[in-house]
Amino acid sequence: MAKTRKLCKDIRDKIVDLHKAGMGYRTIGKQLGEKATTVGTIIRKWKKFKMTVNHPRSGAPCKISPRGASMIMRKVRDQPRTTRQDLVNDLKRAGTTVSKKTISNTLRRHGLKSCSARKVPLLKQAHVQVCLKFANDHLDDPEEEWEKVMWSDETKIELFGLNSTRRVWRKKKDEYNPKNTIPTVKHGGGNIILWGCFSAKETGQLHRIEGRMDGAMYRKILANNLLPSVRALKMCRGWVFQHDNDPKHTARATKEWLRKKHLKVLEWSSQSPDLNPLENLWSELKVCIAQRQPAKPEGTGEGLYGGVGQNPCCSVCKPGQELQETYDLCNCKQRFLCQILSSAFLMYQILMSCNKMQMNYLKIIFWIFVLDSVSHS
Repeated sequence: MAKTRKLCKDIRDKIVDLHKAGMGYRTIGKQLGEKATTVGTIIRKWKKFKMTVNHPRSGAPCKISPRGASMIMRKVRDQPRTTRQDLVNDLKRAGTTVSKKTISNTLRRHGLKSCSARKVPLLKQAHVQVCLKFANDHLDDPEEEWEKVMWSDETKIELFGLNSTRRVWRKKKDEYNPKNTIPTVKHGGGNIILWGCFSAKETGQLHRIEGRMDGAMYRKILANNLLPSVRALKMCRGWVFQHDNDPKHTARATKEWLRKKHLKVLEWSSQSPDLNPLENLWSELKVCIAQRQPAKPEGTGEGLYGGVGQNPCCSVCKPGQELQETYDLCNCKQRFLCQILSSAFLMYQILMSCNKMQMNYLKIIFWIFVLDSVSHS
């Protein structure tokens, strides 16, 4: 279609003046030599915007109608795993042909973006009831009770070929530049497994696990590391030991050993979200390793001890420290203990996702106050 003639501002203003004088659309059009529809359009624009000049165009008109946008929003809301191609096919069947990019732009305008689905434990109704019972039992626990808990956990740290995804700034054809790649080797290139513990006071001993850990090795680790850590940290009388429901932790021999040592164990629900604040300390250590970028893929972990302390995110860490020292110094309480609140919200989201569960919000909020008390200790 040919481009229409644009009226100058003087003619537009004259049309408005004649309209104010009481003349009709046809009369104004005959006097100025313009169509009555053109005169009506200019007058309606003046009544609405109080101006006669054209507004700047915002861009190409949207190909998806408001009804089509409502349709795809309804489907995405009901089925969040719907792909863009599915939405393209739905609109095509409805008579609208668009690209995947148009679908993305429409969803983004409505406040939605594509995100990776979070992985959470699979909860049955029995698991939910146990988690709620745990919340009810500890809802009114004072701050002093959580200061008595000695938290423990194991983790595996990759020395080469880290599993995390990295992003780089590069041009289109530089994807295989060595600076823009992550070298990998078979079987992970070496890793170490660590056991550690800490309380509200300070970190305990850190132990490197050699080989496959069984129940006997776990009990030996507790004897050689947990009990000395308790004495070194001067835990008060009635302290509580926490570990997860790993089969080695719940073995009959391990329970008997804990009973003989008169250790009180914090009950831990099956399939419960891992709220152990020690996970945040492991994250700090792994950041140190990732920033160091070990260049010894065939090693067995010796290179980790030399430079794991090179962590620019933590001002107290110094290069060349031993792993145990880094484990202690990376215990920046104001940094990572506050992060356990995000774990508390994770538990809240998981429990709320169970359709059959009827619960009181206050039963979960206790995690925020309880774990926050640890961060302020």
